Amino acid sequence: MAARIALVVFPGFQILDFAALTVFEIANKISGAARYAVETVSHGGGIVASSAGVPVDTKPLGRRACDTLLIAGHTVVAPAEPELLDALRRASPRARRTACLCTGAFVAAEAGLLAGRRVTTHWALGRQLKKLYPDIELDDDKIFVNDGPIWTSAGMSACIDLALELVEADLGSDVSKAVARMMVVYHRRTGGQSQFSSMAQMDGGSDRIRSALLFARENLQEALSVERLAEHVHWSPRHFSRAFREQTGHSPAKAIEKLRLEAARSLLEDGGAAIGRIAWQTGFGDEERMRRAFVRTYGKSPQALQREARQRIGYDVPETVR
Repeated sequence: MAARIALVVFPGFQILDFAALTVFEIANKISGAARYAVETVSHGGGIVASSAGVPVDTKPLGRRACDTLLIAGHTVVAPAEPELLDALRRASPRARRTACLCTGAFVAAEAGLLAGRRVTTHWALGRQLKKLYPDIELDDDKIFVNDGPIWTSAGMSACIDLALELVEADLGSDVSKAVARMMVVYHRRTGGQSQFSSMAQMDGGSDRIRSALLFARENLQEALSVERLAEHVHWSPRHFSRAFREQTGHSPAKAIEKLRLEAARSLLEDGGAAIGRIAWQTGFGDEERMRRAFVRTYGKSPQALQREARQRIGYDVPETVR
């Protein structure tokens, strides 16, 4: 029997979340069998308009249990309809797993489904989610997070990453990789949201500052002095330093360290690479320099973060390379 995948929508939902359903659709084609039955539901059924104004016909969520409950996100965080919250409270315990797409985590948290869970959401809204629901454990640098039967994804296209992971859990990596190839997306993106959020947060108002940041991110192994960055954008070092701080709120040196830290953390949390190699790849040069930066910024050493990541993903590595 095909597993029922139900995408729960509501007025103003983000229509990009339909991309998650495409993953299951293509998984059926790749596997050569109807492994999934995909449908769109709302608490009362009928026509529901997305945030783009596109109307979608839905079935009532009802009392029939589903295998996977996907909760759509929205572009404006606002209280959910009481009827929707009641329907989710009834439906989620009957589902094998519940997955919140982007800001769908706000809806699930309002329904009380995320209490005590480790979750993620769109990088720009993580602090707001934690403030509203302090009983959650926020991990806002992850593309997706799994905690028991609860899954959450970052914003916005990360719904595809999460759906690929659900398919992989069900049908294996060969199928999920084939789906990713068919959709022309990464099977598993390296790194977390920070690779996008940091650039967005520090993104200067001018094309030259943006060019300097992009150049820095793509050349972290190199010595990225003020002179080197200024030369890249054809400014004097003095003018570059002043403009950079005014537009990003950081000195060039602080911004480069932030980019290096986040790139190194992403590699550490993948679980496999040696710490010395990560230090070299990200421009720290040596392990001790990277360790000091990690402890100062994250309160933990690179070794501790990598060990936690390996425990989460079950990465079996001999002690000699740890």
